[in-house]
Amino acid sequence: MARRKTFQESMELIPLPALGSSSSSSNTGALTNADGSSNVARYMSRRAAWLPGSDLRKEMDDLRRNRPGFPVHQAAFGGHVYAQSVLAVCQTLEQEAAASPDSRTDVSGLGLHTIHGYFTAIGKPDRPFVYEVAVLTRGRSFLTARVEARQPLAPSRAATPGDYMVPDDTDFRGEAAGDSPLGFVCFTAIVSFVLPRPHSFGADCQEEPVQQRFASVLSQRAPSKWDPSPPVDIDVLLNVLERRDIVGTFPMVDMKKVDMADWNDEKPLHERRELILYRLLAPLPAGTTPECNNHVLVHAYAADRNGLLMTANHLEFPLNDKVASLSNTFVVHTNVADTAMTYLPTSQTDNDLRSGWWIQEVCFPRAGAGRSVILNKIWSPEGVHVATEYQDGLCTAQEKMLFDFKL
Repeated sequence: MARRKTFQESMELIPLPALGSSSSSSNTGALTNADGSSNVARYMSRRAAWLPGSDLRKEMDDLRRNRPGFPVHQAAFGGHVYAQSVLAVCQTLEQEAAASPDSRTDVSGLGLHTIHGYFTAIGKPDRPFVYEVAVLTRGRSFLTARVEARQPLAPSRAATPGDYMVPDDTDFRGEAAGDSPLGFVCFTAIVSFVLPRPHSFGADCQEEPVQQRFASVLSQRAPSKWDPSPPVDIDVLLNVLERRDIVGTFPMVDMKKVDMADWNDEKPLHERRELILYRLLAPLPAGTTPECNNHVLVHAYAADRNGLLMTANHLEFPLNDKVASLSNTFVVHTNVADTAMTYLPTSQTDNDLRSGWWIQEVCFPRAGAGRSVILNKIWSPEGVHVATEYQDGLCTAQEKMLFDFKL
């Protein structure tokens, strides 16, 4: 199995020449900076996005041979383009700060505040993403930017004809993908940044921490003893495979799924909860605001994993037809320094929930019209509600079963 990549490896960007008004490689003509200039910052992903189900390729191929109608996932993980596009914005601001240290807005001190993203087409794992960034508004303590993602029309040279993946060690640097014809926008986002502030009159209020509200469940076993968060969280598939112990190659973080079956039993959808524990796979610097912004992106990346699939499980779909994000909003409620994750050796964190383990508290407020809403609260090991993900996406079941799942 391939090695699990760190944040630095998964998210690495390659700077490309700025997009000028005369460029013909993009369809963005209207994208401009806040000062009216048309030089848009551009970047390209160095490595392929993670593909959900890639850890189960042999098992999935076996199932497809025995059950011809069995679907296969070919879309890149949405959390990759979501997080990496914002990283492109962050790096644009870092370059700006280095070039103009005396500018009106201290961009070097701006922490991520919100990400409002829209998925407009599936991402393909057999080619890189190309990002284009423009600053929209500037203030003394608040800044907004826009980012768009496209992909080359042709797959990477490393891709095998007829396949939808590239080898795990593929490096897109050797290809002139940034200059090749690009497709339409597959993802776009508006991103905001704020300067840190103290609590006003000491007001720092939140609901009871998830660690206290679900203490009876969380105390049932050590955090490392819960099953891994599945590579593809589809109950029907996992029951057929009879495997819930697959760690997989999901990057950046180690994720565990708490068994909430007893707690959720006989509750309506909107009252059910899923708890996901996660910790860093490797150290990630957090000494400066730009470095802390990277930690926000780790949280956003991890928050996009399996949410809609878990909704389909609770809706008891026999098998999913379409499960795909449409919009995803991530809001940081604290100063960005509070989102920083501490990396500790597993020997210090395996048995202690308070040492390095963050918690996603996922709930499902609404499902209907072929869509589902996910609300995901991000809790620190200290019990601070630091961020919330709000996602709306397609969530439909196959109307006609083409095969029998019974073993």
